[in-house]
Amino acid sequence: MNTRTTLRAGVLLGSALALVATLPGTAALASTGAPAAISAGRLVLEPTGNGYRGTVAVTITNRSRAADYYSILVTEPVAGSFDGLVPGGPCIQADPVENRRVIACSVSGPDLEPGERRRLDVAFEVLTAPRPYAMTAAGGRVEVMPGRTQQVAAGRDFTTLFRATNGSLRHPRHYVQDTSANASLTAGADALTLTRQADGTYAGRLPVTVRYAGDAAHDYLAVQATLPAGVEIAGTDPQDSPSFGGFFDVPGGRMAAGEERTFAVLFRTSPDTVAGDLGSVDLVLSTRYGAGEVADAAPADNNVRVTVSASDAS
Repeated sequence: MNTRTTLRAGVLLGSALALVATLPGTAALASTGAPAAISAGRLVLEPTGNGYRGTVAVTITNRSRAADYYSILVTEPVAGSFDGLVPGGPCIQADPVENRRVIACSVSGPDLEPGERRRLDVAFEVLTAPRPYAMTAAGGRVEVMPGRTQQVAAGRDFTTLFRATNGSLRHPRHYVQDTSANASLTAGADALTLTRQADGTYAGRLPVTVRYAGDAAHDYLAVQATLPAGVEIAGTDPQDSPSFGGFFDVPGGRMAAGEERTFAVLFRTSPDTVAGDLGSVDLVLSTRYGAGEVADAAPADNNVRVTVSASDAS
């Protein structure tokens, strides 16, 4: 998500998150004669190569007598589906509601003058297999909060439809998302040899494959390694986030239903390592959503054990 360091945006988003965290329903704050209004169109999610994508048009109106700045609160129609704001603004995630995230986003651009309107597009992506029939999901909502009052002034629910692969939107079925992950991890070998490098260290690459069979909401997948003394994780190839300790992310971010990725885990030891057997490495895959772990439907295939040795042979 985009970031911006203006004080005003930070204060506004902080207030929005505090509001979401402390109130059972922000919609109750909307009232007649409110200082702002919001409208939302219909969200139509179009099938793509690995899921669905779409945007919902949102318009906010300054109904007060003074210029003001705004944030919007977005409740996802499908858990884990929020994909940004156009034009972009800084967004902060609040705690999920029924596993669906609530996102507070500052509306970019100058203050709105009295009576002025501004349109935004809220993007969503659902990483589930496209279906030959239309579907619908309930729960999407947008709300507007003026900066001066720091209270939700108005809100609107919006309809969400998944277009069938044949183009139809008729007779939609209810979309049911998985609540448990179904990820698996396999290694390209059951033994790994680290070889002596020019700087005296030992290093090696272990190919691994991660598969994601379902469509449970998640932000990324991660692996925790239990390592023999002196062996450490040097990263992954490719790598798009830092590795630390024995913990690293699966490159590429979120995974679509049925997707698999193969990459290399990089290992190394210090120059004073004695060549020979070093022990075994245990790799455990987990699916992460927000600050927590998503329960896996079949956790037995999330574990891999590989023996490790060091060799002076080139």
